Amino acid sequence: MARPFKQQRNPGNIKPAASVSIDPDAVPQRLHKLLALAGLGSRREMEELILSGRITINGKVAEVGAAVVPGDVVRFDSRPVHLPFEAELAQVLIYHKPEGEIVSQDDPEKRATVFDKLPRVRGAKWIAIGRLDINTSGLLIFTTSGELANRFMHPRYEVEREYAVRIFGELTEGEMLQLTQGIELEDGPASFDSIRPQGGEGANHWYQVILREGRNREVRRLFDAFQKPVSRLMRVRFGPVNLPPRLKRGQMLNLDPKEVLGLLEWAGLPLPKAPLRQRTAREKEKAGQVFTPKARRAAPEREPRAEGAAGRPAYGARPDAAGRSDSKKPGTSPARKPTQSRRIRQDADIPAPRSRRPASKR
Repeated sequence: MARPFKQQRNPGNIKPAASVSIDPDAVPQRLHKLLALAGLGSRREMEELILSGRITINGKVAEVGAAVVPGDVVRFDSRPVHLPFEAELAQVLIYHKPEGEIVSQDDPEKRATVFDKLPRVRGAKWIAIGRLDINTSGLLIFTTSGELANRFMHPRYEVEREYAVRIFGELTEGEMLQLTQGIELEDGPASFDSIRPQGGEGANHWYQVILREGRNREVRRLFDAFQKPVSRLMRVRFGPVNLPPRLKRGQMLNLDPKEVLGLLEWAGLPLPKAPLRQRTAREKEKAGQVFTPKARRAAPEREPRAEGAAGRPAYGARPDAAGRSDSKKPGTSPARKPTQSRRIRQDADIPAPRSRRPASKR
């Protein structure tokens, strides 16, 4: 028996949602803050998302600055969003980024990106804390908490970034003093908090620098001001997080829940009130272990369909130069040549059975 088609829902027949019960004693919280805690992005990104009109509260389009309580129904593109009114423990991942990868989820040039290697998380997404250009390696932090990412990246917090820099040439004492006092760049003055020589061989010399902002290619531009091009740049520390020596290029490390709690305390963020979820034996075994991620495989592209008997394309068909299509499925044997019409076997073609002679008597 044929299976009936699923009937399409008529939007005009959808019943309105039931009235939402709201606790009068609940303390309202800012919507963009809760969306950031849910891992949808930073606070600034959530404000832009609310401005786009894609967020609704109890069926009405949300506005910037709106507050919600646990009884409110919040939807993102018509999909319900679970808002963490009580802080949940975020996930933090450390990655030793090699050169040749970009920190972006959308690249028109289709270059290798760090997001292709990140493990999947349920109900949240990874947020990169800061950026590193394609020619810079070193420490890169990911988290599922938009609040924690904002605490690291916002300029008003002035979180320290430490880099190991190799340049072609050697700085004089006067040049190092000028780099700490400030240099005027195209986008305003910039300076290092500290700069220390770390030795070197031949024409290449290493320096350890610390600064409290993350403008685009700022370290390279500061050295370029003295005609000292940077030949290698690696971030070794971001705030309280150091690049572990055992973490080699291209490897990742998930922070232990105790280490995540320490980061939340450093950032001044609320700690989860509910007891932490009991980890499985496999999770305990993997905690703190270095692993090498694998890039996700892209979904195979389907071949275009050719027109079938009803004018619709058939799967796997390829049109030829004349516009005809071959409905051959991929992976099957090549089509056989048409055979000549065969004659149907008739009863007259069957020979009559031979009559048996009676056996002779001896």
